[in-house]
Amino acid sequence: MNDSKLAGQFFDAAIGLLERVRDEESGNIAAAGAAIADTVAAGGRLFAFGAGHSSLAAQDVVYRAGGLALMNLLTVPGTVGVDVMPATLGSALERVDGLASAVLDSSPAEAGDVLVIISLSGRNALPVEMAMNARALGLKVIGITSVAYADGTRSRHISGGFLRDHCDIVLDSKISIGDAELTTEGIEAPFGPASTVVTSAVMQAMTAAAAEQLVARGIEPPMLRSGNVDGGHEWNGRVMTEYRDRIFYRR
Repeated sequence: MNDSKLAGQFFDAAIGLLERVRDEESGNIAAAGAAIADTVAAGGRLFAFGAGHSSLAAQDVVYRAGGLALMNLLTVPGTVGVDVMPATLGSALERVDGLASAVLDSSPAEAGDVLVIISLSGRNALPVEMAMNARALGLKVIGITSVAYADGTRSRHISGGFLRDHCDIVLDSKISIGDAELTTEGIEAPFGPASTVVTSAVMQAMTAAAAEQLVARGIEPPMLRSGNVDGGHEWNGRVMTEYRDRIFYRR
């Protein structure tokens, strides 16, 4: 069987984006890692939020083998995945004013914590309000978004602002508007979205930077091991017991 030309093109596009983010966002990724390390060292808590497909990268760092045990998922009901019926409801909820405030007010997040907000477009009301309200509460906000959307589309938030406008640190995923890397004759719509690949890589790079910072300060990073290796469950049990007051996915 011949290799797929389009499959190869997608890999090339994704690799190109990863290399570009690595080279152009290295300083911001290091800054995000330092902010997370600061919070861990100070006894604070870590949260990640994303709506729709942006939630995939947030979920990927929560209760994750090789990840920080302290990362918690901040959820808005109906927006976390496509399991809500109809699936289009999640997209609609992203444009509803007031949801972010209600979620933050009922969450354990508080001043001094870190909240990572993932939104590809950064233009909908939910991520913008989440960032605005989190900063008002005293959280440090790290935003992962495509700055291209802020330059080439209009905000759907009443302020006219985008996610990037309300973050302490912004990581640009470099994804082009429309999130589709491929086109070909016979297929009218562009396809091959790469945002999940790139954003997940950014999250893992940021985690690695945070771990590096903690080690430099003489603090062992509270990392989880795989439960599918010998001793993994015992290791994780010890970590979760030590940090139980900062882990909310077990409650």
